[in-house]
Amino acid sequence: MPAGVPGYDAGPSTSRHAVPHYTGPLLTRATAHALRQAHDAGAPHWTGSLDLGRSVDSVTLAADRWLWRGRAWPWPGPLKERTLYWFDGQDWVPVSRYSGALIKLVPTGWDVPTFEIDGIKMLPTAKASPLEDARRKVALVQPRGRTVLDTCGGLGYFAACCLEAGAARIDSFEKNDDVLWLRTLNPWSPDPEAPEHGGRLQLRHADITAAIAALPDAAYEVALHDPPRFAIAGELYSRAFYGQLARVLRRGGHLFHYTGSPNRLTSGRDVPREVARRLDEAGFSTRLALDGVLACKR
Repeated sequence: MPAGVPGYDAGPSTSRHAVPHYTGPLLTRATAHALRQAHDAGAPHWTGSLDLGRSVDSVTLAADRWLWRGRAWPWPGPLKERTLYWFDGQDWVPVSRYSGALIKLVPTGWDVPTFEIDGIKMLPTAKASPLEDARRKVALVQPRGRTVLDTCGGLGYFAACCLEAGAARIDSFEKNDDVLWLRTLNPWSPDPEAPEHGGRLQLRHADITAAIAALPDAAYEVALHDPPRFAIAGELYSRAFYGQLARVLRRGGHLFHYTGSPNRLTSGRDVPREVARRLDEAGFSTRLALDGVLACKR
């Protein structure tokens, strides 16, 4: 992201992967329409959220621009549905990148966005916001006061809920640079540098498949494992990887492993029960919970 972009703070360099956050407005087709409709009706101001529901502000409307948080922003051109836009210093552009796969931050009816890779939705949104869904899963492992391993950080919703629940420390890994970039533009993704987090979140740009071998034995009391689907990242469902999870967890430590609910009639597989069996072989006691497997290190 270029220096000098309005609303973007480059932030300090750190030994872990820094995720400085964009602080400018985010537009959807609906919010842009609401702004324009208010202006065309002669209203001097519009009140609403330009950060996906994190806050509500008053926007001053003018013919050639609008003012938000003390800065002038140009009116956007036509915008597409199911797309978020940010201002890159020149124009309103989609929050998406293509580098072998199209990765895109996608608005939802819950304010909190999900993301897609080549059109495949990565987080459930049908019954609750992605953040509320993460909160229910995090509650199963009771992270308050504990050290947490977050294997596949994604947009950081597991980490956000662990911070909210009072975890002592969260070590989060994410290998995809484009996903980390999405986090800089998502106001719901936790910023490791935010003072209110007290340095409890350590985010590393690394592939947990390789990085886990360097983690100390019994270093964590809780683990959260939200891998991509089996067809994309089968190594994260392997007996060998589960053995590593058992090694870095303390006895009695809890793991929630997201599996989703693939259709057994079309896939011919019962992935949650396959996962539970391999976790049992690796040294865990297991039970199916929500849309995954809850396990305890024996």
